Amino acid sequence: MSPRLRSALSAVLVALASLLAPCATLAVWAMHGPADTGRYVAAVAPLADDPDVRDAAADTLGAGFAGYVDETAAGPVNGAVRLFVRDAARSFTRTKAFHEGWDAAHRTVHAAVLRALRDDGAAGRAVTVDLAPVTERVRDRLAEDHVPFARRIPVRHTALTVLPAHDADRLRKGYHVLDVAAFWLPLAAVAFAVTGIAVAARRRRAVTAAGIGTALGGALLALAVVVGRRLTVTELPGPVDGPAAGAVYDALTETLRTASWLLVALGLTVALASWLTGRYGRPPRRRSPAEPAGEPGPTPPRPTRTRL
Repeated sequence: MSPRLRSALSAVLVALASLLAPCATLAVWAMHGPADTGRYVAAVAPLADDPDVRDAAADTLGAGFAGYVDETAAGPVNGAVRLFVRDAARSFTRTKAFHEGWDAAHRTVHAAVLRALRDDGAAGRAVTVDLAPVTERVRDRLAEDHVPFARRIPVRHTALTVLPAHDADRLRKGYHVLDVAAFWLPLAAVAFAVTGIAVAARRRRAVTAAGIGTALGGALLALAVVVGRRLTVTELPGPVDGPAAGAVYDALTETLRTASWLLVALGLTVALASWLTGRYGRPPRRRSPAEPAGEPGPTPPRPTRTRL
């Protein structure tokens, strides 16, 4: 194989490896981050102390409780009662019971969604959860704290729809694709990079190119996270929009942002190390056997003819 053909093949393989590196990072993060119930709950648990998230949760809880009062009272409640309910809901979000309910609700919903995504037999069915155990746990916690009328909080066993059937089927297909991609994309990226370096006519340049390509891929991934945040926050309706949605997005993508900057650092380190070893790490030139071993001394002067 000619050196020119080897260089062209190496460039194509290194470029493919650089493109696959951020895609592989995204797939691995998706399968081992948001798709893992324990890591997901650990990521969203600190959000219970975020002021924007607490305000959004208080508005949702207050609206739900006011609706329940409307049903039981057979008519709408007045503004004073609604104001009292809203203040009570905001006070509740600062209690330990809210933190326990927050974690329990997220764990229950996430486990139900993940179970539905992994079950091919659930096609055509909506994902539903029963939050009655969570409500009962919160009620018992409030009763232990001697909150008035805590024991009167109703516990209803109702199926709450988390995902409609068409959304669940679409996400199930994407989940299976991510499951395969999270295993094969990292292997393919490493294989392309190693092969591209091995067939290169100038391997040091190939290593430098692979490092720069990896750094660029990490930078593009970090940029995609920023753009995704703006699109996600803009498209979310209801009480979860605005700062609360941004806080949730930041909590879930924190490890992805870290991984993208690690790609940038790794690529730049490899490229810089390759350039420095090529610039300053060259071995000294070997002397040929015909050359004298010692340093050449001063040239002796030519003898001059003397006149007799």
